[in-house]
Amino acid sequence: MLRTSTPGGALSSWALRLPASSGIFHLCLTFWLGQMSLLQGHPQCLDYGPPFQPPVHLEFCSDYESFGCCDQHKDRRLAARYKDIMDYFDLRGHELCGGYIKDILCQECSPYAAHLYDAENPRTPLRNLPGLCSDYCSAFHSSCHSAISLLTNDRHLQGSHEKDGAHFCHLLNLPDEDYCFPNVLRNDHLNRNLGVVAEDQQGCLQLCLTEVANGLKNPVSMVHAGDGTHRFFVAEQVGVVWVYLPDGSRLEQPFLDLKKIVLTTPWIGDERGFLGLAFHPRFRRNRKFYIYYSCLGKKKVEKIRISEMKVSRADPNKADPRSERVILEIEEPASNHNGGQLLFGVDGYMYIFTGDGGQAGDPFGKFGNAQNKSSLLGKVLRIDVNRAGSDGRPYRVPPDNPFVAEPGAHPAVYAYGVRNMWRCAVDRGDPVTRRGRGRMFCGDVGQNRFEEVDIIVKGGNYGWRAKEGFECYDRKLCHNASLGDILPIYAYGHAVGKSVTGGYVYRGCESPNLNGLYIFGDFMSGRLMALQEDRKTKKWKKRDICLGNTASCAFPGLISTYSKFIISFAEDEAGELYFLATAYPSAYAPHGSIYKFVDPSRRAPPGKCKYKPVPVQTKSKRVPFRPLAQTVLDLLKEQSEKAARKFSNATLASSPERASSQKGPSKEPASPTSSRKASQRPGTKKRARVLSPGPQGKRKPSPKPPRGRVQRSAQPRRAGRSLPRPLLSGWLTRARARGEPHRHVEAARWVAERGH
Repeated sequence: MLRTSTPGGALSSWALRLPASSGIFHLCLTFWLGQMSLLQGHPQCLDYGPPFQPPVHLEFCSDYESFGCCDQHKDRRLAARYKDIMDYFDLRGHELCGGYIKDILCQECSPYAAHLYDAENPRTPLRNLPGLCSDYCSAFHSSCHSAISLLTNDRHLQGSHEKDGAHFCHLLNLPDEDYCFPNVLRNDHLNRNLGVVAEDQQGCLQLCLTEVANGLKNPVSMVHAGDGTHRFFVAEQVGVVWVYLPDGSRLEQPFLDLKKIVLTTPWIGDERGFLGLAFHPRFRRNRKFYIYYSCLGKKKVEKIRISEMKVSRADPNKADPRSERVILEIEEPASNHNGGQLLFGVDGYMYIFTGDGGQAGDPFGKFGNAQNKSSLLGKVLRIDVNRAGSDGRPYRVPPDNPFVAEPGAHPAVYAYGVRNMWRCAVDRGDPVTRRGRGRMFCGDVGQNRFEEVDIIVKGGNYGWRAKEGFECYDRKLCHNASLGDILPIYAYGHAVGKSVTGGYVYRGCESPNLNGLYIFGDFMSGRLMALQEDRKTKKWKKRDICLGNTASCAFPGLISTYSKFIISFAEDEAGELYFLATAYPSAYAPHGSIYKFVDPSRRAPPGKCKYKPVPVQTKSKRVPFRPLAQTVLDLLKEQSEKAARKFSNATLASSPERASSQKGPSKEPASPTSSRKASQRPGTKKRARVLSPGPQGKRKPSPKPPRGRVQRSAQPRRAGRSLPRPLLSGWLTRARARGEPHRHVEAARWVAERGH
């Protein structure tokens, strides 16, 4: 139903009661209008989603066939309605009113449809007719007022044409004339970059998030099985793997629990633990998956172990704990730089990414582990897990590995010169052209100066410890002319961040604007970044990502904050992109969350991204997902209600006579939305109220987020049992002894300074 009193009218009637010189009134009014404007004018459709590019030509509302809110089905429905309406008109009526009626009907296809129909918030009522600019509305009413009853069943609008046109157009008025029709089509600022990823004045890409999971203990990995079930498996650093179903619920019983075997501690920044998980490309047939974790060997020697396991035949959501077959074990000389990534390439082979052994500067041997091809540390390894080797190994070495014939080199080495690659991913390739398919991207954590992103190539030397990023680290090695190092595609200094977390190239369906962007982040700074390739120069340009902008993300379910420490990235079976983060970087702290990226500027056409998951039997109880993060709409609602309360208090304070004469409990002024219902009941007086972008009338308010939720924009609260000071100081001492205090020491300080 259309509003029977405009926001401007409600404000005017209230403002008349206040002294003109009231500074408090002007302050509150300015703040309130600022909050309301955050919801105004961002591209959005009537189903509360972003606009899209129609997949086929629109015959009727062709003005919006390049970008808008209508697909062919909706376009045909509007055309049929137009025909039904025009059947009531004679030839003269067709000439006078046909264009107006088509324009009005086709505003459902406008990329600003939600704003035109007051539908930007799903909890507020919908207009029957779009907001029309005054001149256009007056011309329409003058020529075609008889068509109003055919366009809407709203009694106020139907009755208004019997009065003057000014009253009718007053009902269709929008507060901001830039967004009414047809002005919205002529505004160059609104339409210049319509449909592309929004940017702020600094060029920062404006993306949004939805919260997918929470309460996790340092979630280090999220993978899918590629079996059509669209489940995803989330591994915690402590050694527990959980199953999440397509409906967002989590199974109560874990998929795998190796807490008794996995080596990790509560120390902030401990890099040991359960680190990697990958499913076999033929998992649906052989039920095999692979894990990478820290453990203790004989005489308490620390090592990393890569094992094969199988899923239970009795329960597809349970691993068979007795099926473990050790593929490879490597002794670790120190507790840090453990690597942890497992991947299957498009060639079907498994790729294993190991760290250089730890401490600082790779001090092992003459050249360090990373440059020593006989060592498995600081390497990318490539093995065939489908058959055993002739030498008794539980895996076979692919015959085309680059150093198979080199004396002294380990045949499993595929690339070397790696410091500690943390999170790598295989590019699925462009959904149409397949361009980029099979490329392997990695984030390699730096020492004291630079973090880098690399593309893995066969036989490549990535420079460590001779180089860090593009610069020399060990000058003696760096000037060795025999080093044909593979340079990073991007490197950044520690003013930006101090611990890169590798990401993914987006190849999903829901956000077509993001196709081809490599999205990654930094564990320490919490920054999210993207790399975009210039196909002509083969160079990569870095773009910052800014999340949680309230103007861009005022859509249902989208959030404005995230936990600071970015641990990992992930993609689901459909190719949509996620990241895993925690507010408290300890393996035992349940403050990890999973977030999904959303582009608020453009989505795929309705129906394009639908899929039907293969049913999977569940024996364990399902735990429904309960979001903790506050959505942007709830935040705006809370801010507006707070401003309204201040405004109301200022009103009472400025009118002491009215305040003293008021008897009984004070009644909150009604909103224009609620006054609509009141106006339908004879004898009910209308009461003005400041508009709120949130729920109105008798609708239930959204629950407030639980206290203690730590987000990026807020100061973290005490998270459960705080880490004792001796643990902090002891960890700091050991970190300094390892020679690289700059990264995790700062994480410890960050937590300590905030009362943990």
